[in-house]
Amino acid sequence: MKLYNEEETLKQLKSADPNLQRKAFEQIVSFYSEKLYRQIRKMVLSHDDTNDLLQNTFIKAWMNIDLFRGDAKLSTWLYKIAVNESITFLNKQHAQNNISIDDKDAFLVERLEGDEYFDGDALQMKLQKAILTLPEKQKLVFNMRYYEEMPYEEMSEILGTSIGALKASYHHAAKKIEEFLNRD
Repeated sequence: MKLYNEEETLKQLKSADPNLQRKAFEQIVSFYSEKLYRQIRKMVLSHDDTNDLLQNTFIKAWMNIDLFRGDAKLSTWLYKIAVNESITFLNKQHAQNNISIDDKDAFLVERLEGDEYFDGDALQMKLQKAILTLPEKQKLVFNMRYYEEMPYEEMSEILGTSIGALKASYHHAAKKIEEFLNRD
């Protein structure tokens, strides 16, 4: 099995040969699918919706690959697309279901509890419920840092937020989660 080499893959993407471009993009999909799936899943909770959004992310990336300038890492660009797709989806869901800001947490908890693909234990469910109580930005930062162990520098590029603000968001999120878990 050939190891993924981002430099080589990006060269192939810029090639005039459509077969090389397609193969390069297949490598990107193969390499990033699992990571992006986890990020999207933490945001939207539903396995089926996650698969749809992952597919949309890669379609958008393929359609706009010539706009990728290489200023940031490819992973950063893909995460940005995935996060934006997920936020747009969640906003549409809330609007379609007439969910007020106050009821958003309850709606997401219901989705989490009804998810047949959730494979965690009671403690994992409680952690997920705690995460769902966080404001959107804190939830996003917490998931990227805690689950993906993403460096603040990369998060900063994806979210367009300063490193200091991201560290503060993570700290506040962790505090709120700790308080939530210590209840009962």
